Amino acid sequence: MTGVRIGVFDSGLGGLSVVRALLERAPDASVIYLADIAHVPYGDRPLDQVRGFALSIVDFLLREGAGAILMACNMSSAVALDAARERWPDVPMAGVLEAGARAAVRQARGPVAVLATAGTVASGKYPEAITRLAPGAGVVQTACPAFVPLVEAGELSGPDVETAVREALAPGLERGAKTFVLGCTHYPFLLPELARQAPAGSVFIDPAGEAAAEILDAVGGALDTRTPSRYVLSAPSDTFRALGSRFLGFGLPEIALARWDEDGALRELRPAVEALSGEALCPE
Repeated sequence: MTGVRIGVFDSGLGGLSVVRALLERAPDASVIYLADIAHVPYGDRPLDQVRGFALSIVDFLLREGAGAILMACNMSSAVALDAARERWPDVPMAGVLEAGARAAVRQARGPVAVLATAGTVASGKYPEAITRLAPGAGVVQTACPAFVPLVEAGELSGPDVETAVREALAPGLERGAKTFVLGCTHYPFLLPELARQAPAGSVFIDPAGEAAAEILDAVGGALDTRTPSRYVLSAPSDTFRALGSRFLGFGLPEIALARWDEDGALRELRPAVEALSGEALCPE
């Protein structure tokens, strides 16, 4: 027995903020990370479609050897976590949305502003989760459609980022919020600009740490610390390795490539070199 490997996934680079939090707490943890580059960004996609992607990815990660799942995508957590737990009841699972809600309730003083993708906002899951824990809590949601493309392009500062951040903060500030939930795992990479523009005393909640701690607690002493971690893309990318290494603070190992088949399932890993460039292997 080599122990439990943790499967982590997101639509792209953003979930690496959760991997970073996981490895800060368990540096030798064996992680299988899937970036669904073929479908990034998830934010404007129909909720049922994202649920289908997420459940197929969970199935793929389990077939590849994961023994626990961490949904490092707020939209997937919102629409697919309950369904995944029902389908695989014996597999430990955690999601960043529940973690973000718990952290917000614990730290909030006054209204809570949730910065998220359009899909996560449309799901209504953040207000639902926060008010379940703290009835009567004020929650204002803001969709931030520019954030994910900026992060995926490695653009973390400059005029476009400044404008996007200013627009994202405005609704919460108008409601008097000083607690902001980063409701997409891409958003922590924009935290320096968010913090620069926010008033003094503002608190930004990154659910990554709480979600990482939750899945590590669920796995306990059974964690695999021997098998090398793997990083898999669902379509080729010219930038993932460089940006991913920058975000994580260490050089990524070889990156493998999976493909979506016509039945909506992820299949066959391709040689690592193919993951770096070329046309997406996703039937549209």
